[in-house]
Amino acid sequence: MASLKELASREDLLSGGHRACAGCAMTSIVRQVLLVAGKNVVVSCATGCLEVTTTIFPYTAWRVPFIHSAFENSAATISGVETAYRSLRKQGKIKEDTKFIGFGGDGGTYDIGLQSLSGAMERGHKMLYICYDNEAYMNTGNQRSSATPFAADTTTCPVGCVGKGKPQFQKDLAAIITAHNIPYVAQACGSFWKDLTAKVEKALSANGPSFINVLSPCVLGWKYPTDETIEIGKLAVDTCFWPLYEVVEGNYRLTYVPSQKKPLGEWTKRQGRFRHLHEPGGEGLLEKAQREVDRKWEHLLAISEKPAKPGKQPKEASQ
Repeated sequence: MASLKELASREDLLSGGHRACAGCAMTSIVRQVLLVAGKNVVVSCATGCLEVTTTIFPYTAWRVPFIHSAFENSAATISGVETAYRSLRKQGKIKEDTKFIGFGGDGGTYDIGLQSLSGAMERGHKMLYICYDNEAYMNTGNQRSSATPFAADTTTCPVGCVGKGKPQFQKDLAAIITAHNIPYVAQACGSFWKDLTAKVEKALSANGPSFINVLSPCVLGWKYPTDETIEIGKLAVDTCFWPLYEVVEGNYRLTYVPSQKKPLGEWTKRQGRFRHLHEPGGEGLLEKAQREVDRKWEHLLAISEKPAKPGKQPKEASQ
């Protein structure tokens, strides 16, 4: 696995000058991914925050081949490119090794693009699909998606006299993709760069499709100060709201276990979308959310291999 010094010496393949919000986690995630992938990569990207902020015509922030897909077909697009590549390589018209990565936000992955993603995973294309999960349709104004957490305040499930945020828990996308029996599935967070870059390297070397779901804190939608993005991501992991794990050939492995699991409220109280949980009358919602986090965490602990020491990342990621 590449060290920080090695990664820092590589060319940054997503240039500055894009239009992403100050404090947005999404672009730092993409930069980390591309530092691992290198220049011989083709990227497809669904309509969403990443596409609209990095490809404002006639400019582009991408220093690698880039294809803009509609909301629903980033996975289908990059799987088609990968198929054409295999054909041309078989014909001897292409010699070099090329990697293929599809990006989509949670709206374009959990919801609108789920069927094209499922098809690409089932067909077995050698490609990596990365969901940058900011937990709502942030590009169009913070409407709820099936990735939105329970009780979060959005424009389509607002907090008021009728409702108290989203009434459902979010969809378990990593479990859905794992059910496709592909070689590699992982959940990551941009705040843990060693863990993320190690997982990207493993995913790109997998013999078949791979998938990584990356938590991407959103300053506007989650309503927190721009300089707290990394800390907000770390709290999501340390509260076990967003566990870091991978599934290799069907075997679960936790890649980080907090030395001391923090209560969910440590994370929610830092975000405006959960303000009502910390006001009089919100205690029940917070308790319900905490019970669900605890249930999922205990299940993961029961089925997963664990790192040697709590609070430590895997050996290959700590080099």
